Amino acid sequence: MKNNTLAFIALSNEYCSAIENCEQAESRRDFVGKMLSLLPRIYICTRDLESEDLAEEGYIDSILDENDYDCARRNIENLLGDQDTYLETFEDDMKYSDTPIGASVAEGLCDLFQVLYNFVETVRDAPEELILSAVAAVKEDFEYTWSKTLCNVLRPLNNIYYNDLV
Repeated sequence: MKNNTLAFIALSNEYCSAIENCEQAESRRDFVGKMLSLLPRIYICTRDLESEDLAEEGYIDSILDENDYDCARRNIENLLGDQDTYLETFEDDMKYSDTPIGASVAEGLCDLFQVLYNFVETVRDAPEELILSAVAAVKEDFEYTWSKTLCNVLRPLNNIYYNDLV
């Protein structure tokens, strides 16, 4: 297994831990700073996963249950307070709308959490063949879905971090 695959697994695990333990953050700024540190690294690491080393098809079970997702989302919403909502400009429906489309940082972070949590739990103690299959699945999903979520949530996180000096 290549180093960037191992790095991706480690970053995914670190991200999941940060989301699961967001209530323990010293402040909103510390939590947002942690997200701003992890998310670009996850993006680069996922983008750089080498397709030729991956299985042709992959599958990841849905492991995170709705209650855990909602609990994490509420915890992040509570931490971010009124800074949780932002106007989304890259929504496909935006070009047809006269009204702004609101989005939630907490929901975006938890959508990423769901993908990465399911991945981490799938590869935990798995044989290399299953790991490569899961990596292929998460990379394909990244290319078509969650890379957009990751990029979209960076802008409001950056705004919170540099405008909320509490």
